[in-house]
Parts: sequence; C-alpha cells; structure tokens
Amino acid sequence: MGFMHTKVFRLGFSLLVVVWLVLGALIQPAAALTGEQKLVSEVWRIVNRTYLDETFNHQNWATARQKALERPLQDNQAAYGAIQKMLKSLNDPFTRFLDPEQYRSLQVNTSGELTGVGLQIALNPETGKLEVVAPIEGSPADKAGIRPRDRIIKIEGISTENLTLDEAATRMRGPIGSFVTLLIERDQEGETEIRVTRDRIALNPVVSELRVSPEGTPIGYLRLTQFNANASMELAHAISSLEKKGAAAYVLDLRNNPGGLLQSGIEVARLWLDSGPIVYTVNRQGIQGSFEAFGPPLTEDPLVLLVNQGTASASEILAGALQDNGRAQLVGETTFGKGLIQSLFELSDGSGLAVTIAKYETPKHRDINKLGIKPDKVIPQAALNRENIGTEADLQYQAAVELLVKDSVVAGKV
Repeated sequence: MGFMHTKVFRLGFSLLVVVWLVLGALIQPAAALTGEQKLVSEVWRIVNRTYLDETFNHQNWATARQKALERPLQDNQAAYGAIQKMLKSLNDPFTRFLDPEQYRSLQVNTSGELTGVGLQIALNPETGKLEVVAPIEGSPADKAGIRPRDRIIKIEGISTENLTLDEAATRMRGPIGSFVTLLIERDQEGETEIRVTRDRIALNPVVSELRVSPEGTPIGYLRLTQFNANASMELAHAISSLEKKGAAAYVLDLRNNPGGLLQSGIEVARLWLDSGPIVYTVNRQGIQGSFEAFGPPLTEDPLVLLVNQGTASASEILAGALQDNGRAQLVGETTFGKGLIQSLFELSDGSGLAVTIAKYETPKHRDINKLGIKPDKVIPQAALNRENIGTEADLQYQAAVELLVKDSVVAGKV
C-alpha cells in the first residue's frame, strides 16, 4: 500500500516536472525576444487583430509569425525585411510596412508639402506592375505628361518589378532641382523614357472659378485634386465665394483625383448633401459602420461631377455618395475601383504600418473595388494638357455644362 502511494506520488511529481518543462519551453522564448523580434511580433499582432481578410490570404497567420522569427534578426534592417516578407504573403499591396522615413513622408503627404515628382502610385493587384493612379495637379510629373494608368517600368534604370510602393516612392523623391528618369509603358504607345525635375509639391487641393455658359448660365467650376486635411475647409470657402458671385450650377472636377483621407471625403460629401447615407464600412466580421449627412448643404444648385480612370479611393466615396443620393450626375469614364480602407499604425521604433482594415460600400451597397463607378453619361476623353481643361477641347466638361444648363432652366435658375 505504501509502495503504491509512493509510486503515484513519483508519477505525479514526474508529470509536474514535464508540465513545468513544457510550459517553460513555451514561455521562455517570449520572455527572451529581442527588440527586433518584438517589432516583428508587434506587426503580426496588429494584422492579426485588424486585417480585413480573416483567412489572411488562405494561410495560417500564426505560422507566418513563426517563419518570420525562425532566424536571428541582427538589426532593424533585418527585422524590416522579415516584416515585409511576412506582409507580402497577404498579397495585398495596400497593407505595407513603412520605415521611419517613409512613415514621416506619408504623414506629410496628407497634410503639408513634399519634395519629389508628384505622382500617386499603386501596385496593380492583377499584373503586379507599378501603376500611376494620377499625377498631382501642376506637379513636375503632370507637366512632363505622365498620365493615369501609365506603368512605371524602371526608375533611374532600376526595375520596379520587385520594389514595394514605398521603395518606389523613395527612389522618386529627392532634392529640389535634381532629376529622375522614369521608363514609362503606355497602352498602344509602348515604352518611353521621361526625365522629370523634382520640385516642392504644393498640396493646395482646390481650384475654383466662376464661368458663364454660352446660354448665360453662371457656373461654378471647382477642381479638387486630392483629399488632404484641408480639402473640406478649402472647398467650403470656394463654394461660399461662388455662391456670393451668383453661381447657379456647379461642376466638381474629380478627374485624376487619387483620393486621400477617408474622413476628408465624408466631410466634402456633407457640403453637398442635406441628408442620407454617405458610405458604409464593412470589416471582417461583417459589421457595418455608416456615415451620414446631417445638412444643411452649402448649396442646392444643380451639380455634375467629372470622373475618369484616375478618380480613386476617397474620390469614389464622394462620387458614389452623390450619385446614389441623386444629388449629382456623373460624367466621364469609369473610375479606378479602389474600395478598400487602410488604417495607419505607428510602431514602437517610429516606423509605421498601413493595414487594410475594411472595405466600403456606396449608399446603395455597391462594392466598387476593382469595378469602379460608371458615370451616368459616359464620355471618352483623350489626355488633355492642363491648359485645355475646361475648354472646348474638354469634351467631358462641355457635356457637364450642357446637363447643367438644362437642369438650371428646368429649376428656374435662369
């Protein structure tokens, strides 16, 4: 009897030792993580918690972390490489790591000034090629004739095939007055080399002017080039000024507007809408957030939006909101089709992480990612020089004016 008691005790003690050893093996690596490994784990946790696709591109996300940490990471650059490799497995060009310099540059891009060529770029998810969403209005790239949908094949002779978005952007930035040579591929035109002079890029997003149609209708022309932190305030000032000058109708030009801040797009929509939904956001749990207009709008005058293939992201949110609510007609070409929302996270070492956290739907629950928004009136338009925008050569603008004159007469505005 005493033997049996001793045997059970010894067996129980042995089990405790085994459990202690197993737990120790599990706990020890976590406690001994280096600073570089902690940074990798920090990124993994953020993606694990927030990423839109709960299948993580049909892979075991825990295994992705294990692979990233299986080799020693000697310094921050090694950690950055491991993070980028881990994120690449998601096959999502918009979920990306930004080193401290890239992170600061992205923050400047939405609120201040930057020095470079003035291009908004994206990786085409189907071809993997680096593609121009749109040149920034009046930028060196715009003046050099670079167009939406152009593919950037090389930067200073270096292939862009294996570059991330931020690596490509960094290579195009540089001191004012310096040059960068881009090899551009364009539909029906093949490849061409374009040399661009870097400059300070002004980020004032609004151009406004009171124009008069041939029939005598005073039309407020507004061009919005991007949705930065100042877009809503600047556009509100422009609308108020045009109202005082007697505008009876409006053209809001979103062509080649690559988007920007989601909140900015929502605030601009509220300038035009009395009530109704603006956009729905859907995360991986399927939970919908909604943003509404609560009025009153700054004006109820007839409105036409000009859109094209370079109209993307927050621009598409605005276009979808105004079209679905019956507030505006759209004229031009089908938009770019970026219906994903990214959130920006600052990491512990000053670097950053952009993560696709949700998709958006228009008020009528249209998912436009990779599809774009089709205008009410489709008008093809050859590429225009900046000087020809809003002139007789601008077929889309002329079609918008015709619609507005008709609407203004019916409404008794003229």
